[in-house]
Amino acid sequence: MKEMENCIRTVRAWTDSLPQKPLAYVHTFGCQLNAADGEKLCGLLQEMGYGMTDSTQQASLILYNTCAVRENAEDRVFGTLGSIKKLKLENPALVLCVTGCMTAQPTVAEKLRKSYPYVDIVLGSNAVQKLPEMLCDHIQGKRFAWDIDVSTDIPENVPTARESTFKAAVPVMYGCNNFCTYCIVPYVRGRERSRKPEAILEEVRSLIDSGYKEIMLLGQNVNSYGKDLEQNMDFPSLLREIDKLPGDYWIRFMSSHPKDAGPALMDAVLECEHLAKHLHLPVQSGSNAVLQRMNRRYTVERYLEQVAYIREKCPDFSLTTDLIVGFPDESEADFQGTLELMRKVRFDNMYSFIYSKRTGTKAAVMPDSITDAEKSERMGRLLALQREIAVENNRRFVGRVLRVLTDGESKKRPGMLTGRSSENMLVEFPGTSAQIGQFVNVKITDSHSGMVSGVLTD
Repeated sequence: MKEMENCIRTVRAWTDSLPQKPLAYVHTFGCQLNAADGEKLCGLLQEMGYGMTDSTQQASLILYNTCAVRENAEDRVFGTLGSIKKLKLENPALVLCVTGCMTAQPTVAEKLRKSYPYVDIVLGSNAVQKLPEMLCDHIQGKRFAWDIDVSTDIPENVPTARESTFKAAVPVMYGCNNFCTYCIVPYVRGRERSRKPEAILEEVRSLIDSGYKEIMLLGQNVNSYGKDLEQNMDFPSLLREIDKLPGDYWIRFMSSHPKDAGPALMDAVLECEHLAKHLHLPVQSGSNAVLQRMNRRYTVERYLEQVAYIREKCPDFSLTTDLIVGFPDESEADFQGTLELMRKVRFDNMYSFIYSKRTGTKAAVMPDSITDAEKSERMGRLLALQREIAVENNRRFVGRVLRVLTDGESKKRPGMLTGRSSENMLVEFPGTSAQIGQFVNVKITDSHSGMVSGVLTD
């Protein structure tokens, strides 16, 4: 921490000496954890004397915070770096940085070194707090500032420039121990490391005191929280401790792994006043054979038991999920199992993906007899079924009054606002810009496949 602070002061002295304030352009790819890292990177840059810009043309420093989950995300980054070369040639003083999960792979780092020598700083994942040190090296004349190790440090007390004034993300842990066969995350984010509960509570308390209305707790698998701590604190206990903090706010969290989502978690969600009444529980497949090949370490039957537990206590509790279509050698019977699971659970929403090979994972070398056309056709059937279920599910809200956190103005209908209810339902209603960032009560008058609509009420 002291090294970071010293480097911040050094870079700040350098930026202050420039004829005009340098501007930084930061672009984050990928997940919400990456976005949270991006806010810290922006916070550090501002602390070091940089202003922020949305234009690469105006920037004195360009930083790409990368994602490695899918190979096409990497391809986009390489394509973007290629297009930035012209700016670097026109302005050799331009500082070009690449960080994030993508750079934690040795093959990627080597490709950057050989094919993109105009990149000045390359920083590995989980190491946002090292950016000031890398910038110090650069301004002191080091041609290439590289640190691609997967850091085991937990970045506490790092300046954060939050994008929203009413919604905030708070990582509670970093890394993953699950090694699902399709996923690169454990290799680029490292093993699970939990933040100390007192640090999390202090950050959440500060956000509540600053007027934040929704706080998203983040981790690759939040349900593993605390397993590496000396304190006797698991994730349901952490949720209950946060819930004791006074204020008018919601707590959400993701991602949850079904293998660790026991009754204690379900009870905390149902009983805690400030926890949103919604659970995102990625099932990935409705076939035990596929789940085994994915190394998910639960069965369809176990997943349905978890759903039954929470639905017994709250019959219309809101559940969403992730599903992968076309995992290597997924049979038609396997896929039918997924459709059957959807009919039984009746998810309010899902995030579905056609499987794409990810080099460096075990699934990438599995035999796969399914054609791309078959995968696309299955995805079509999956989406059609989910639309049918969503239309029926959303009718249950008609006539109810939902408490909604207003996100912003509707992109399609002037004069209308959109927001999310505690159940994570997208709600549209007439209102004014003064209500953005505030809780409002909306009486639901109509339902649609992807949302509900209504009017403001007391």
